Order: sequence, then C-alpha cells, then structure tokens
Amino acid sequence: MSVVAIFGGRSEIGLEIAARLAAGNTVVLASRPGGEQPEVAGAERVLHVGFDADDVATHASVVEAIEAETGPIDIAVLTFGILGNQKLAEADSAEVVRIVHTDFTAQASLLTVLADRLRARGAGTLVAFSSVAGQRVRRPNYVYGSAKAGLDGFASGMADALHGSGVDLVIARPGFVIGRMTQGMSPAPFSSTPDQVAEAVVRRIRDGGPVEVWIPWQLRVLCFVARFVPRAIWRRMPR
Repeated sequence: MSVVAIFGGRSEIGLEIAARLAAGNTVVLASRPGGEQPEVAGAERVLHVGFDADDVATHASVVEAIEAETGPIDIAVLTFGILGNQKLAEADSAEVVRIVHTDFTAQASLLTVLADRLRARGAGTLVAFSSVAGQRVRRPNYVYGSAKAGLDGFASGMADALHGSGVDLVIARPGFVIGRMTQGMSPAPFSSTPDQVAEAVVRRIRDGGPVEVWIPWQLRVLCFVARFVPRAIWRRMPR
C-alpha cells in the first residue's frame, strides 16, 4: 500500500490524480481548513489535512504530521496555485507578491521539504505543476507566467540534483486547462481538461519517462517555435 499526498486537495486536477492512484492506497488530501472534504473512491483510506500553502513556516510540520499518521509519503503532488489578477498586479505590488508567493515561493518551499525527506529514504515521486505560460512569458499574464517560469527552473534544477537518488521529480507543463480556475476565459489552442492532465501525469508516474510532461504533447513544438517569434509580434500575443 502506497501513500499518495495531494497538496491542493480540493483542486480538480488533484482530485482526478487521486482517483487514478487511489486503488488500495492511502490518499491524503491537504487543503485549506474549513472547506468540503471530497471522497476518493477505491482508496483504502482517505485522510483530510489542514494545509495553508502560503504559510511556508508550517510546511515541514504539516508533512511531518502526515507521515506520523500514515507512514512515509510515496507520491506527493503539488496542485495548489492561483492565477491572480494581472490588471491589478500592474498597479499594486501587493498583488504581485501574492501571486509570486503562492505560485513560486510556496511551491519551492514545499518541494524542498518533501525532497529532503524522500532523498533520505532513497525513494518516492514528486510532481510539480509548471505551465506553458512560463516557457516564454506573455504580456497579458506576465506576473503568473514569471512565477511559473521561476518554478519551472527551480524544479528542473532540483530534478537534476535528485538524479540517482531514487527520487523521481516530474514537471507537468499543461497549457490552458478548462476548469474552475479559468472559468469565464476563452480556451486557448490545445486546451485540455483536468481529466486529460491527470491521465498524462499518472501515466508518467507509472511508466516513467522524461522529467517534463507536456500536456498535450503538441505544446512542446509550439513552445520551441515561440522562442523565435520577434518581440514586436510576441508582445501582441493573447493570453
């Protein structure tokens, strides 16, 4: 029996991943206290844990408490994050800090806590969610995109540092995901659903493969081409 911990345990992608990894395993859904507590069909046990991603000082104690209750975490998936308000951020530095704190600082903090514990055991899987928005940052969402660019670089370096340790770090790079987080926004080309993102990530966890998982795979080609688009054109690209 494995222990699967989803940090961002009420997110659509997180719950889809949990459902695919649940059979016979313990599933931990770590999320802000006070909300609903979803069920996960097929799990041997579901544990709900209060977790405030932005409170980085508590990350180590939350992970320690989870493992004291369930035993060592085998698979940890970080699915928390915010889009933020780009328009507000362009005039209010507090909004910039809020977005970057959640989408980069908190992610880097928790990844460090988890990687340290898994490395000591010589086994385990970490999943970090980057985004194509961080591959070449666009003007309409440059605050969110820059936070994801930072996370992508951090996770890429960490994956290299973990090479040979027995710990597998997966970097998921989805494009536009149609769901609660993007409700009211027009889908971009090569959009995906939480179900499709979860399917790709779980396939990579089970089958192994490259560190980076592009969802869908065509975005890898588009992002490569994007590097060569002149800035005069790029700055007019939509979200």
